[in-house]
Amino acid sequence: QGQLVESGGGLVQPGGSLRLSCAASGIAFRLGAGGWYRQAPGKQREWVAIITSGGSTTYKESVKERFTISRDNVKNTLYLQMNNLEPEDTAVYYCKVSLYRDYWGQGTQVTVSS
Repeated sequence: QGQLVESGGGLVQPGGSLRLSCAASGIAFRLGAGGWYRQAPGKQREWVAIITSGGSTTYKESVKERFTISRDNVKNTLYLQMNNLEPEDTAVYYCKVSLYRDYWGQGTQVTVSS
């Protein structure tokens, strides 16, 4: 059965950087679209960035030029490089891989605060 395991979250000061990883197992990772989502306290989950199986990317407007989504189909891993972080980026971040069904990670907390 498929599983996604995230890592890389933490506490960072405004302007800092973090790199999230999402390791997939038990699924045909390279065939699926990958995505990062986030959910802030009291808010609905929202999409942040998406990468297709072919490598095309799309970003939420507020993270363009700051976040970069990428994938390594050899390591079966999805990444989100986050630079110039802002307090508004504070949330639990989730990865998703879409095949014939959606697979979700367990979430990793990102806190941006001085």
